[in-house]
Amino acid sequence: MKILLHICCAPCSIYPTRILRDEGFDILGFFYRNNIHPYTECIKRQETLDSYATSIDLNVIYQEGYDLEGFIRNAAFRESNRCVFCYHERLRSTALMAKRGKFDCFSTTLLYSKFQKHDEIKSIGEAVGESVGIMFYYNDFRVGWKEGVETSKRLGMYRQQYCGCIYSEKERYYK
Repeated sequence: MKILLHICCAPCSIYPTRILRDEGFDILGFFYRNNIHPYTECIKRQETLDSYATSIDLNVIYQEGYDLEGFIRNAAFRESNRCVFCYHERLRSTALMAKRGKFDCFSTTLLYSKFQKHDEIKSIGEAVGESVGIMFYYNDFRVGWKEGVETSKRLGMYRQQYCGCIYSEKERYYK
């Protein structure tokens, strides 16, 4: 089966990619950029993913453009619930691309992070998949959290310290 895997960053892709390949999936990655701030952070994450993907022979589609303004505009006045918007945008973009590319299903490395709102990701992924007409593949990749962290450190990968948006960066560093 062909799967389009939304990848938020290289470290989070390690375990899901290995598991999906072990399960027999033909994987293509998709890196969504609009939610990663500032732009220099986005580039660091993209470069790290590009290097890692090359080393494991994984093809990745990198979103074109960088619509920071659109992200901020849509998150404004909903900051406390911004993750729902962000999950929806990333999963919807992935689902639409998967449908156009005639994939069998789509998934996300967000399901790997123990810091994400897992139930919301699953629910949004399933709803988006149903509305677009492509199956959302659910797998609780969190069981591989430790393995992915250890591997990313051993490989010397850039490891970001916040989810991606400017709001999460503030929550991480502003005391």
